[in-house]
Amino acid sequence: MENRRGLIVLLAYNEEECIGSTVAELREALPGMDVLVVDDGSADQTAARAREAGAHVLTHPFNLGVAAGEATGLLYASRQGYQRVLRMDGDGQHDPASVPMLLEALDAGKELVIGSRFAGVTTFRSTWLRRFGNQFLSRLLSTLTQQRITDPTSGFRGFGPRAIAFFGRTHPHDYPEPESVLMASRQGFPITEVPARMRPRRTGTSSLTPWKSAFYMAKVSFALLMERVRPV
Repeated sequence: MENRRGLIVLLAYNEEECIGSTVAELREALPGMDVLVVDDGSADQTAARAREAGAHVLTHPFNLGVAAGEATGLLYASRQGYQRVLRMDGDGQHDPASVPMLLEALDAGKELVIGSRFAGVTTFRSTWLRRFGNQFLSRLLSTLTQQRITDPTSGFRGFGPRAIAFFGRTHPHDYPEPESVLMASRQGFPITEVPARMRPRRTGTSSLTPWKSAFYMAKVSFALLMERVRPV
């Protein structure tokens, strides 16, 4: 197998309590891959803890959101010549044990690999509203891409060289997970899902509420429909 340079992009915002252990765990489990932490304007010591653990760090001057964090990571990967990227969260919820399956899919030629929480593993639990929202978006995105997508909002994803170059230039502004799946499909990139395990947050709590979840679902649906009619 060709030795392809790999980068793990961790998105982090005020994760000083767990970013160091997350970086250390990934460096031990995946010594052949570099680790980049995109510190999205944290007000705490996230960047310092990440550097101490051995990660490269890029810091936004203020909080710009998930889409900007992912775009920064992919632009860095493109400019540095990485040929495969794994995007994971800095809170340690994404289990490194699932990484080999994502890498195998990338090595097999897939350009976008989605680590799905609903494709054969049962470690993830959510509220009924979030399950309903995911199922709705799953059906909508599957229809638009003509491919079954079970986890349209998963942030545990892998990118191949063509996808890195493309999303390093052009990236969704608001909802990177579902919008980028549709964008990749319209570019003709091979896409697949693999089962992925999720773990409880090590620190902090989710900012999502039932109202925010419903609002998110409505806005993402509209964004997907608008993306579908944009010129390729």
